[in-house]
Amino acid sequence: MRSKRRIWLTAALATSAVAGVLVFEGVTGNSSVDADAKSGPAKADVHATALKVDGDGTSATLGKRDTKPFSMLGITWTDPAAKVTGAVEVRTRSAANGNWTSWLPLETEVDGRTETGRSGVRGSTEPRWVGPSNGVEVRINAGGKVSAKLPAGLRLDTVDPGRSGTLNADPAAFAADIPAADPSADPSDPAATEPPAPNDSTEPPAEVIPSDPASPSPSDTATVEPAPPVSPSPSAPASSPPAATLPPAPPSTVPKPPITSRAGWGADESMSPEAPEYTDTIKAVFVHHTAGTSDYSCADSAAIVRSVYAYHVKSNGWKDIGYNFLVDKCGTIFEGRKGGVDRPVFGAHTYGFNRQTAGISVIGTYTDSAAPSAVTTSVARIAAWKLGQYKGNPAGSTMLTAGATGSNLAGTKFTAGTQYSFKQISGHRDGFATECPGTKLYGQLPAIRSLAAGPVTGLAIKSVTGAGLSGTTYYTKSTVTVGWSATTPSAFISKYELLVDGKSVATTTGTATSAKATPAVGSHQVQVRATHQSGKVTTSAAATVVADQTAPAFTTKPNLALRTGTVNTTAVPVTLKWKATDAASLKEVRLTAPLAKTYGPTTTSASHTAKSGVATSWAMTAYDQAGNTAAASVSGTPVIVQESSATKTGTWTTKSSSSYLGGKSYSSSSKSASLSWTFTGRSVALVASRAATSGQVYVYVDGVKVSTTDLKSSTTKYRDALWTKSWSSSAKHTVKIVVVATSGRPTVTTDGIVYLK
Repeated sequence: MRSKRRIWLTAALATSAVAGVLVFEGVTGNSSVDADAKSGPAKADVHATALKVDGDGTSATLGKRDTKPFSMLGITWTDPAAKVTGAVEVRTRSAANGNWTSWLPLETEVDGRTETGRSGVRGSTEPRWVGPSNGVEVRINAGGKVSAKLPAGLRLDTVDPGRSGTLNADPAAFAADIPAADPSADPSDPAATEPPAPNDSTEPPAEVIPSDPASPSPSDTATVEPAPPVSPSPSAPASSPPAATLPPAPPSTVPKPPITSRAGWGADESMSPEAPEYTDTIKAVFVHHTAGTSDYSCADSAAIVRSVYAYHVKSNGWKDIGYNFLVDKCGTIFEGRKGGVDRPVFGAHTYGFNRQTAGISVIGTYTDSAAPSAVTTSVARIAAWKLGQYKGNPAGSTMLTAGATGSNLAGTKFTAGTQYSFKQISGHRDGFATECPGTKLYGQLPAIRSLAAGPVTGLAIKSVTGAGLSGTTYYTKSTVTVGWSATTPSAFISKYELLVDGKSVATTTGTATSAKATPAVGSHQVQVRATHQSGKVTTSAAATVVADQTAPAFTTKPNLALRTGTVNTTAVPVTLKWKATDAASLKEVRLTAPLAKTYGPTTTSASHTAKSGVATSWAMTAYDQAGNTAAASVSGTPVIVQESSATKTGTWTTKSSSSYLGGKSYSSSSKSASLSWTFTGRSVALVASRAATSGQVYVYVDGVKVSTTDLKSSTTKYRDALWTKSWSSSAKHTVKIVVVATSGRPTVTTDGIVYLK
């Protein structure tokens, strides 16, 4: 590198040297604050082997052969403007298990003119990462037409990415030389004898073919050197006076994403000694894919970037890697062409539109498979940051001047020197007739623009903890934690704010998913506001939160009463009744003793059983939605009084059975025979045996007839409480039953009464 900096303005078209491109020698911008200081350069090498072309020039091959390990390969040819029609396919042998792959296609939609004007620039396929391999075979078919001649100078270039203590891990494979040619190759074949492109440098030519292809060996394989630097055009304007440093890079309106520097991925800077070139601004970014395969380990990404770098420089003859940035499938961003990630570095990525643009290439192929969210997120972040340095709008459009005449995949024709409208985040196919960046990834560009430009999407409140939910309203008595989510990745979100009635009460980072608030007593509208890195603001739908510190109330205190049902000494049927209310919203009422039960806010009674002769306390707690509580209880003792304790009139017969309370009961069919019991309590039940032939009784309470009760039942029942009466408080009462002597079924059988005290 020269000791003094030199600046000049080139006058060539926007291919490699484009009008308005500044070339700075001896200086670079900010490569990246994320450079790995422990990394060292890796000596990547490219090795070339000529292909055998058939007699009519429409097909070419390289026979199956053993090789030393390699990890990336591609096919190149002499004329960068030439095209290969038809199929270019390779297959390789895994160095790990010795298995051969199926035939793998190589992408041929590459315009080799991207850096024409340089000595030794070649046409090429896209390089393909194949991983650790030690064998190869190549076949090319121009499409079956004799007129579809293959370009001259066809060769296989294999890449050794070299070792480097870089990102994550060393590369998985380290390629070496490949034997020069198929042993059966015809030495007179034009591809095998074509001289290298003219070179005004004393450096070795870009392509060297062994003189004896019949005896291939590793030492016969040509090592490809980078093309020599290009001198300024003699017709270029006079250079500006030397300056000590570059002017400061413009700050971006959005945060810079993490970027792995060239040092971080192990770039061998001696491979591309030329000074970087700069344009005056960045008006758009073009998204690419490297093609090849997406089936790679992200631990190999640095080695893949080094391989692409070596292929672009040593195989294509470019001054440096063509892309400004590369992104692997895990979302890691790599610095591409040198000159400073914060500078408008002039790249070689989109023929005719390299000026005032940056190229971002995703490692892999995305024709049939969509890029993962890690990729779209990183592409959007680097695009937004780069455009943000020049007041660009990731969702907007801009005018670009064509640096060459051509057309894009949609058929739009471009004329050099004419301006055309482009999305500020465009795909390679928008500027050139190629499938790049793949149909699926191209279809994701609108989503990438939305991520980069904002606003935050999918923002919604997902939870309000510390509060009870009733319908669509939350109730709390103190502090709540509001949780939210958004579909926009957190990397694009500057901050979140929690709003209560439109006022910010808490501010968090863009990675947060919750915040706390303590609203005053009353009803409030709670929202979340997200600020995108672009400054655009999104506010969620509101959630109603009611702060309530008033406890619920039992407007009807819990009370007990006997109910109908089968009576046992350990299980007397009772009914528990209550009523609870709340000023805001009652949630539930819980029975906590003598057993645990939970009842909804509208339930006011429940059936239970209680043990005879045992005083039982029934404890209840009412809860409102905010968590306020109120407690109440009632106690009661069921008492069984058997028939033998009654005052009798008329004829009664004692009957014995284990089915009766106490093992005995009274039975009578005499009209007007009676039994009466006197007790002190607040509820009473008549207990009898019932059958299809059972008769009726008159029931008197405190001397007043209150019921005619029929004991008839289609099924036989014992100890059945079939008539009950309750009072609001405990008092002394007398219950009397009188036999009706119903015609055809005069008999009644009674087991006594139960009362509740």
